[in-house]
Amino acid sequence: MTPATSHSIQPLLRKLIRTGIGRFRFLMGTIGMGVAVFFILLAVQTFLNFNELLHGKRNENETADFLVINKEVTAARQTNKALSAFTTAEIDSLRQQPFAEKVGQLASSNFSVNVSSYSDAFPFYTDAYFESVPDEFIDVKSEAWKWAPGQRDLPVIIPSFFVDLYNTGMAMSQQNLPQLSMEALKLLPLRVAVKGQGREAEWVGHIVGASDRLNSILIPQSYMEWANQQFGYQQQKLATRIVLKTQDPSDPALVKYLADRSWRTNADKTRFSKVRTIVNWIVGIVGGIGVVMLLFGLLVFSLFIQLTIAASRPDIELLKTLGLSRQTLHRFLMQQFMPVHLVIMLAVLLALSGLQWALQSVLTGQGMHVAATINPYTVAASLLVLVLIWLTNRGTIRQYLRQ
Repeated sequence: MTPATSHSIQPLLRKLIRTGIGRFRFLMGTIGMGVAVFFILLAVQTFLNFNELLHGKRNENETADFLVINKEVTAARQTNKALSAFTTAEIDSLRQQPFAEKVGQLASSNFSVNVSSYSDAFPFYTDAYFESVPDEFIDVKSEAWKWAPGQRDLPVIIPSFFVDLYNTGMAMSQQNLPQLSMEALKLLPLRVAVKGQGREAEWVGHIVGASDRLNSILIPQSYMEWANQQFGYQQQKLATRIVLKTQDPSDPALVKYLADRSWRTNADKTRFSKVRTIVNWIVGIVGGIGVVMLLFGLLVFSLFIQLTIAASRPDIELLKTLGLSRQTLHRFLMQQFMPVHLVIMLAVLLALSGLQWALQSVLTGQGMHVAATINPYTVAASLLVLVLIWLTNRGTIRQYLRQ
């Protein structure tokens, strides 16, 4: 059959096919495939959004990436302080975990510390203890954060919640105590008296900043190492607390690792692990539903094509007898079904784009960020689904035209 004849026969073929399909069956098949494609692409986009919320640069929260870890106090550890310290093997094991980016030790002072004020206008006296940590784990940046032997000035970093507790608690409950801003605290000199091994010494402390990350009174490592040698009641270094830098504090593997060893950390930073596990299950379930519905949709459309050909078989056989080639029929049937799938895919992508834009608007108001458009991987997944649909249609049509 010539191309001109083939072109002239297409209106007749289209009429025969439409009669065999039926509008209702065509509509139901289209809706079923559309829902299946929507669910599977929704699962892909949901997973990508969740991954961006956890690891995207715009969602990085520096304070949530650092965990201070200590061992839980037990009856045995109450009477033996050494058991509360981390061994070298335990620290090395933690460093080798996939969720651990960096691990540092918080060194404690092994000597008595008293901190008091020089000013009668702001009198206070308290026993205290110091800790130090490598500078890379400190969130306060100051040029004054350094110390060398012979230096009488001692830089100090205090926890932010100390300042809040004082200003909202002590200062508000005492008539003669003023509230102090961080700028005022930096100007306030402190008398730092240390004692140990029969020796005593005094330094002038200056607060150089407040840490939101570490709830410790921090001093430079150089001072801690020197002072522990001079005043420390024991020379053995005991790492009772370690700081862990991790990209995902809610990683279930991290939470399980700590729980299995009875190690404790700030539960507020890791409690999202349960939520994340639930969300992972939900994403997996949505993805599973999408896959099942896609397979079901492919089956429905395969049966749909089979029924269409079967309903039109007498007319198709007549056209084949009159000289219409199998290749022409195959090409025509593919042209009838694939455009429908393209329209379904475009409609699903448009619907997902609208949902993504709405989600981005809501999350931005909550201080979280996702892209306003659907992820390129979602578009790639839609193309993969289209290829799968095309192969299914092609195989079904070829099989039934051979019969």
